[in-house]
Amino acid sequence: MTFLALILALALEQLRPISSRNPAYLAFIRMANNLERSLDAGEFRNGVYGWLLAMIPPLAVSLIVYFVLAHHSQPLAVAWTVAVLYFTMGFRQFSHAFSGISRALQAGETDVARLLLADWTGQHTSEMSEDEISRVAIEQGLVDSFRYVFGTVFWFVVLCWFAGPAGAVLYRTSSLLAQKWGAFDNPNAFGRFARWVQDLLDYIPVRLTAVSFAIMGDFQDAVDCWSAQARTWADYTSGILLAAGAGAIGIKLGDVLHQDHTVKFRPELGLGDAANPDYLASAVGLIWRSVLLWLALILLISVAHWVS
Repeated sequence: MTFLALILALALEQLRPISSRNPAYLAFIRMANNLERSLDAGEFRNGVYGWLLAMIPPLAVSLIVYFVLAHHSQPLAVAWTVAVLYFTMGFRQFSHAFSGISRALQAGETDVARLLLADWTGQHTSEMSEDEISRVAIEQGLVDSFRYVFGTVFWFVVLCWFAGPAGAVLYRTSSLLAQKWGAFDNPNAFGRFARWVQDLLDYIPVRLTAVSFAIMGDFQDAVDCWSAQARTWADYTSGILLAAGAGAIGIKLGDVLHQDHTVKFRPELGLGDAANPDYLASAVGLIWRSVLLWLALILLISVAHWVS
């Protein structure tokens, strides 16, 4: 059931991609904002209460509906699992923007690429060159591939044997709360628990994702860059992904950006050529190959579980 649900959810999402601004996401974000306004008194414990109040309803719904359906009909339970994965695992939520930027740059429409990148990342892009746009797009694509696909799939697979799709709900909602309340560049007491939980949930899957990038790309360079460069990045989790991904592709990420009428200095990650529009397709290819590797491993695990 695990493998079948993943394949069906991926196929459905490719045929009819769902926006990151869909009603379910927006409703959850509104609830998170209301909880923050109501509970944020500058204390760590308030963040714990807020996290629990935000997490319990979607987890309870996913579990209750799954077990009720599974009790009456296994196909209905599979359909519910596919629906939950469809809303929580969004490959096209980042690949659509990525593809649009790539097409714009290949056509020489740099201003269009800047607008697409700004809408996707929320960064100021009006002063970025083509190479800077390419670098930031690849960085965002690698990080989003983990948030929307690899991290979600990992926790779905780990918990699916006894909790149905609850693992996917746990990871995506936790990720949204960490983004809203516990951003690494905006630490506060209220969001510290959300950040801690997200770091805990990321610990194993981010390393497995980096290993996947290494296996499906240049293994030695990916491992070398990961071990030597990841900790130089402000967010260590993102640093692991970016260093391993850059090494696997054979490009340089990070480095300077022209933003807000100044130069923003960032650590250099990876090695080889400077990232340019030609490498956008290489980044997408690395992510897709890694997704296929994970699916193959999940199929083997599912077959072994069924046989046993």
